[in-house]
Amino acid sequence: MAAVPKQTTMAIKSYKNQAQMLVKNYLLADPFAPYTSILGGILACKVVSLGYFFSDLAMTLWQYPALGGIEYVIHHLLSGTAVAYSMFTGEAQLYTYMVLISEVTTPEIHLRWYLDTAGMKRSTAYLINGVVIFIGWLIARVLLFGYMFYHVYLHYDQVIKMHAFGFVLVFGVPSALGILNLMWFGKIIKGLAKTLAKRRSSTKELDSEN
Repeated sequence: MAAVPKQTTMAIKSYKNQAQMLVKNYLLADPFAPYTSILGGILACKVVSLGYFFSDLAMTLWQYPALGGIEYVIHHLLSGTAVAYSMFTGEAQLYTYMVLISEVTTPEIHLRWYLDTAGMKRSTAYLINGVVIFIGWLIARVLLFGYMFYHVYLHYDQVIKMHAFGFVLVFGVPSALGILNLMWFGKIIKGLAKTLAKRRSSTKELDSEN
């Protein structure tokens, strides 16, 4: 085993001493700091999963209705409520994770907005983005929701033992989100078909010119 160079050893000791001084003179100087850090860390862990819904909801309300209508507000409120309930009670976490998987389509949706804003509606990237959104939406927001309802049906004897509010959330939130997902999926299909039609017409025009 190769020996550690002397300079590296001295540097490690120096960093260690600096870290110890930081902890002793700053973090432990105030008796409330350690307890505040622990409680703050626990709270941060509980709120990491809700951060997206809160920030996106705030942006939607701030720019309302430019970034989305009332259906987006309902979507974020329901999702945030369900995630918060699941984290703080420990109930229905499997179904919460299933619903959260649907957010895998969010980066593609945001990218589509950037492409649209950049005037790249006729680009290949815009077409590929539409196809990816269609496939991702079909799997994560349509088929997965169907499987989730089937799973609830199979394990209804366990679901019915939940608290009343959690029981309502298990049926109410996925049902409402499922309806919204189907509405948006219809718009995605129309948008993709429109994009493909425009590309066909552009190709025909180029062929006729040649």
